[in-house]
Amino acid sequence: MFPVRRKTQLSEDVFDFDIEAPRIAKKRQPGQFVIVRVAEGCERTPLTIADADAERGTIRLVVQRVGTSTRKLCDLSEGEAIRDVVGPLGKPTHIENWGHCVCIGGGVGIAPIYPITRAAKEAGNRITSILGARTQDLLILVDQMAELSDEAIVITDDGSSGKQGLVTDALRELVGRGEEIDMVICIGPTVMMKFVALLTKELNLPTLVSLNPIMIDGTGMCGGCRVQVGSETKFTCVDGPEFDGHLVDFDDLMKRQRVYFGQEQESLKHYHEKCKLGA
Repeated sequence: MFPVRRKTQLSEDVFDFDIEAPRIAKKRQPGQFVIVRVAEGCERTPLTIADADAERGTIRLVVQRVGTSTRKLCDLSEGEAIRDVVGPLGKPTHIENWGHCVCIGGGVGIAPIYPITRAAKEAGNRITSILGARTQDLLILVDQMAELSDEAIVITDDGSSGKQGLVTDALRELVGRGEEIDMVICIGPTVMMKFVALLTKELNLPTLVSLNPIMIDGTGMCGGCRVQVGSETKFTCVDGPEFDGHLVDFDDLMKRQRVYFGQEQESLKHYHEKCKLGA
């Protein structure tokens, strides 16, 4: 069992947890993830490790309440425990001193890009962070990202915080003012990563994206997380989660992410009904 040591609500549907997992906290590296199972019978959910404290033996998970399993996780209180936490999984982010690194986080994707940004800064890179969301209420960790950044740009679809627009608008503006960019790292909704990758391919900017497809075992055995990268089929859990954004088939990935949409909605309906009966 893995006790919840801290729980903070960041927005209406986003929660920030410290989970006691000393072995994982000691071993994890930026870019890696865990697979959690809240209780017996629950599905296995991949979550990127947003941070860790090896001395306290805790890992930090930022969770968006979407389906049944994430809702059950977000319903946990401090002192309660998660049934299973497996990790660290996946390949760590390859970090080097590229020069000028632009770190783009969208919504809850800001959480997993946070440790990568810190590692890139520690490697000597100049950091520009672009933090985007549909609205101000969905922005998270803005102050923490700003502390790591030489420049932090906030942009929202509705203009409720920072500039109004999309993260691609902010990236175009950087290039337009003559900034030389050596690496782009982007984590967020799949459609956002797709359009960032299309733009950076047009601008000839190297780009890493971190994918979060359907995943079950985390060992490459089930094949649920397969993704097309160029002419090859890759397994996100063991070959990723990060890939060259210019080679990822995002359209195929988005189709695969919707495969179980009907079942997910039915499960959520039953969960809400059960909660009402228990109230």
